[in-house]
Amino acid sequence: MYLVIGTSFAAGRPAPVTEDAMAKPLVPDELWELVEPLLPRHERGPKGGHPRVDDRVCLTGILFVLKTGIPWEDFPCEMGCCGMTLWNRLDEWRRAGVWDALHRLLLDGLRGAEAIDFSRVVVDSSSVRAVHGGKKRGRAPSTAGRRGPSTTWRPTPPAPRWPPRSPRPTSTTSPG
Repeated sequence: MYLVIGTSFAAGRPAPVTEDAMAKPLVPDELWELVEPLLPRHERGPKGGHPRVDDRVCLTGILFVLKTGIPWEDFPCEMGCCGMTLWNRLDEWRRAGVWDALHRLLLDGLRGAEAIDFSRVVVDSSSVRAVHGGKKRGRAPSTAGRRGPSTTWRPTPPAPRWPPRSPRPTSTTSPG
């Protein structure tokens, strides 16, 4: 057996690179224990088909893509699946509310451990509703009925209906 960057080959077949081959795991056991119960369960279809890629492999791949910034299609298949599978799983989990639930769970855990410093909170006023705030604006003046100059269209002079006649014969040309 010999090692080629990212893949080990035995008998000519690539073996998937496992998460424990990385220097630091992207999905430690403590994080996986929080995430796993939030993921939707899937039954294998009655027609069979290709087996579903393990959720932990997908979560590791999603975090890898988001951490490194590589495009989804450039995700190395040696890590257990392709980038399109990761993107589809990310979207499936988004629709199932997994990310919102995980965010809430992690925030609640940090609040419970008093690990959030609220002395540095910033509120963006463009996203916070200002109840009874500000002066009421008047109506915008109407522009209907007034014709202003167009900046995108200029009338062109009409073209002649018929092509110009042939030049009349001169003394240097013969009539036919």
